[in-house]
Amino acid sequence: MEVVHRLRQAGHEALWAGGCVRDLLRGSEPTDYDVATSALPLQVQELFGRRRTHAVGISFGVIIVRAPKRGIQSVEVATFRTDSSYSDGRHPDSVSFSTAEEDAQRRDFTINGMFYDPFDDRVIDYVGGQTDLQLKLVRAIGDARDRFREDKLRMLRAIRFAARFAFQIESSTRNAIGECAGEVAVVSGERIASEIQASLQTSHAAWAVAEWADLGLLPVILPELAERWEERAAEASRLLNAMPTATWQTKLGGLLFATWGAQEQPVQLMKSRLKLSNSDANAIAFTVTSQPVLEQAHRLPWSQVQPRVIHPSFAEALALLDARCRLGLDPHCGDWLRHQLANIPELDPPPLVVGQDLQNLGLKPGPAFRVLLDRVRTLQLDDRLRNREQALEWLNTEIEGMDA
Repeated sequence: MEVVHRLRQAGHEALWAGGCVRDLLRGSEPTDYDVATSALPLQVQELFGRRRTHAVGISFGVIIVRAPKRGIQSVEVATFRTDSSYSDGRHPDSVSFSTAEEDAQRRDFTINGMFYDPFDDRVIDYVGGQTDLQLKLVRAIGDARDRFREDKLRMLRAIRFAARFAFQIESSTRNAIGECAGEVAVVSGERIASEIQASLQTSHAAWAVAEWADLGLLPVILPELAERWEERAAEASRLLNAMPTATWQTKLGGLLFATWGAQEQPVQLMKSRLKLSNSDANAIAFTVTSQPVLEQAHRLPWSQVQPRVIHPSFAEALALLDARCRLGLDPHCGDWLRHQLANIPELDPPPLVVGQDLQNLGLKPGPAFRVLLDRVRTLQLDDRLRNREQALEWLNTEIEGMDA
């Protein structure tokens, strides 16, 4: 409100724009607010001062205006513009500053192309966004092929918005995605990964993945899945539907498990191509590879199960196990693990002995150190060595046997 007020006081047109208008009309609280204005970028900077502004995209007319107090969100202020050609398939080569109506025409989808006057409580809609909100449609503004050839990522965004809001994709827009799907290969792995994550995070993730497959996007963005999708699609979709509130890492792990089983190699291929962080890739890999142990946990020694239970991504792996249980796996797998977690006093007890203890018993540092320490740890977790004294006695016997 303050940003719009200050811009108007200075004689400029200023309106809320894009996603915040869409969310307000849907009755939900926007996650952020963008302002579109007739003021040029340098005029925005002069009006709010250099300390409160950050020229993140001044060549595209975008200035961030920081809030005067901490804890209040910054606002992106963009000058009304039209875009030239998009030679890289993502960003305009140049922009020309224009009017609100022209600015609306260069945006991606009608539901994202509206403006709102917060003082007059008035929606300014040049593209039919209000009608498409009522119809629950994601529709490209103008010619869908032009919009997707300008910015290839918009194809994935269309599916993400539809999955997020439980909308359908308007037929000509959907057809254009099918025609242009292969062109998404020019988008960076990081941006593709961001859209994959956002779509999987919705409660309609199974629908989104099916759309990627039907429209030809899956072989480009997730070839590991596409390779086996036709034969595994039903199982993978059922698994996603069985865990609607799981994290995106769990859902992606579930997709890989449904298509490849407990293999780690597809995760590593995906990590390299999508530039996933080590923590995300490790979480997905653990979720996938730990399933055989977790589903058999009630039959295995605790020493084999405990390293999985204390892993940072155990919650994700357990969520996938629960979904598999709901779909026909032994329904008691997850319950048994939860019982163990609730009744074992200390999941990760301190080791009974350390390397110095081996040296004190006369063993020189070497490969045998780790073997013996691991063996003591296994016996400790399986409740076969219950205290330090028992562990030292066992070690002493083993070392004597080695010397003999």
